[in-house]
Amino acid sequence: MAREYLLDAVDMEPPEPLVRAMELAEKLGKGDYLRMRHRREPCLLYDNLKQQGFSFITCTGSDVAYDVFIWHEGDAGAQSSVLTRADTLVIKLSSVKPSYP
Repeated sequence: MAREYLLDAVDMEPPEPLVRAMELAEKLGKGDYLRMRHRREPCLLYDNLKQQGFSFITCTGSDVAYDVFIWHEGDAGAQSSVLTRADTLVIKLSSVKPSYP
């Protein structure tokens, strides 16, 4: 059964959210995912996640500005759980590597 781990980074200052998210993501088991709540879009986190073999989606529309869902790339169970969980939120960014001007 999938487990959601929650990182509430709303009141954290950089670089703590990035560091904590990467530490927690490394500990995820099969089917598990991390949900990070943040007041700002954590743009620097995305490249780090891709380099370490994680997939993610970023959603808006909850009680915080951003919800970032993170799971091991290729973990179909975790991805399915994330998509079900995030279904009520607006998906802003897929696991495709973002491009910046």
